[in-house]
Amino acid sequence: MATGYKYQTGFVLSGGFIKGFAHLGAMQALIERDIRPQIISATSAGSLVGVLYADGNEPYQVLEFFKGMKFSDLTKPVLPTTGFFELDELRDFLKSHLKRQRLELLPVPMVVTATDLDHGKTVLFRQGDIALCVAASCCMPVLFTPITIDNTRYVDGGVLMNLPVSPIRQECKTIYAINVSPMPSPESKMNILSIAERTYHLMFRSNAVGERTLADVLIEPMNLSGYSNIDLDKADEIFRLGYEKANEIIKH
Repeated sequence: MATGYKYQTGFVLSGGFIKGFAHLGAMQALIERDIRPQIISATSAGSLVGVLYADGNEPYQVLEFFKGMKFSDLTKPVLPTTGFFELDELRDFLKSHLKRQRLELLPVPMVVTATDLDHGKTVLFRQGDIALCVAASCCMPVLFTPITIDNTRYVDGGVLMNLPVSPIRQECKTIYAINVSPMPSPESKMNILSIAERTYHLMFRSNAVGERTLADVLIEPMNLSGYSNIDLDKADEIFRLGYEKANEIIKH
């Protein structure tokens, strides 16, 4: 290992909701070329697939966990006071599929990014209850009810840092960043949820500009905008797009 670096290789996984399956495809391609992370920094959907990999599963195995699932299997609709859905089902899903339940026990260290809604800042979880920290990181405002941890309310890490390269930049010799949050087509239907989604994408793109430049290798599948956030049945297709893009980048 290079002197001065704690880790030789780090992976950074962006937010992107359903497009997070592209992370798995890109990771699979990298691992097949013997490029494995010694640490992972992730936000939102990236943190969800990242912890399942860090717990000891290969990317293609993580994909299998979601086979046959629907959006409604991971969320619960509620009276829309602080959000339209709660993420209790997502937490239960993680608890049932993880061998370890705390971040500090994972074989591959994880940094899970969330946004402290009460104090307006990014928080980096390196220890704590995995299901709770990941739910906080995935908690898209308005769509989901904020997650409370130690009397503080948290929402999606992508609000302030959708591509969290800087948290591990000084620790890693080489960082592979996978960004699966392209801008959706402007021709998409304009309803309340699509307007909110497009606004989030603008915000995510803006706060990722500086972070993108900090990565040594940047993998950005650009053909993901046509997938709805409830298209869990398209997981295989999205996985393949990430796989193909990573192979294309690494060949050059």
